Amino acid sequence: MDVFDLPTVDALVRTALTEDLGAGDLTTRLTVSAEKRARAQISAKEAAVVAGLPLIRKVCAAAGGHVDVREQVSDGARVANADVLATLSGPAHTLLATERVILNLLQHLSGIATFTARFVTAVTGSGCRIVDTRKTTPGLRVLEKYAVRVGGGFNHRNGLDDGILIKNNHITAAGGITAAVGAARVGAPHGLKVEVECSSLAEVDEALAAGAEILLLDNMTVDELTRAVQRIGGRALVEASGGITLNNVAAVAATGVDIISIGALTHSVPAVDLHMTLFLA
Repeated sequence: MDVFDLPTVDALVRTALTEDLGAGDLTTRLTVSAEKRARAQISAKEAAVVAGLPLIRKVCAAAGGHVDVREQVSDGARVANADVLATLSGPAHTLLATERVILNLLQHLSGIATFTARFVTAVTGSGCRIVDTRKTTPGLRVLEKYAVRVGGGFNHRNGLDDGILIKNNHITAAGGITAAVGAARVGAPHGLKVEVECSSLAEVDEALAAGAEILLLDNMTVDELTRAVQRIGGRALVEASGGITLNNVAAVAATGVDIISIGALTHSVPAVDLHMTLFLA
């Protein structure tokens, strides 16, 4: 199913409109005739990778007015300042009432796609994948992870139910890496790999000995990552995480890790600057 056809996205759109409209757009109702029609265009005010354009139709439809939406580019397109992303025509009341919700969603998702694309470009040729984390905005995960894919990245777990990642607190609660991995391997669904977070070479050795199939090397320096990758020697898939920035991601990829996971792709990304301009029909 297309991500924009998911019931969670429909619910999100309704929630966003209810949050912004409340009992109705008071300013528009008092100043603009209900019969007036208009057209609008959504444009970029900076270079960006676009994500979320199909949401324009969903927001307008949920607001109750018939709006003709014509996308000038597709999700994943790289646009420059002043490029037009989409044109809209329909009741002025609907265009004005939906403007902020549409822009909020597009700016946020395009920000994620743009930021992700920068990391992907930085590791081009290394064979290393850039992936996201579960550090997402509550309620927006499915769309934020979609935007990561639009930017050329990949998704880690969507939730706690679709992957086994034994982190430090699990290790503490289970009584150690060996105990945690042993229990996970016994109960894991067929085909699901067991991943363990390691912060030292000693933990890497223990996790490997216990049978972990993926190792998450957490907050290690480039030198530590290099030594860990050599120690692992291809016996497990290697993920690096923690403290990854655009300044050091290429060096991290060069250590030989297979995956680099970056929470900042979703939890602290700057929004792309977009705007909507209204014209009378």
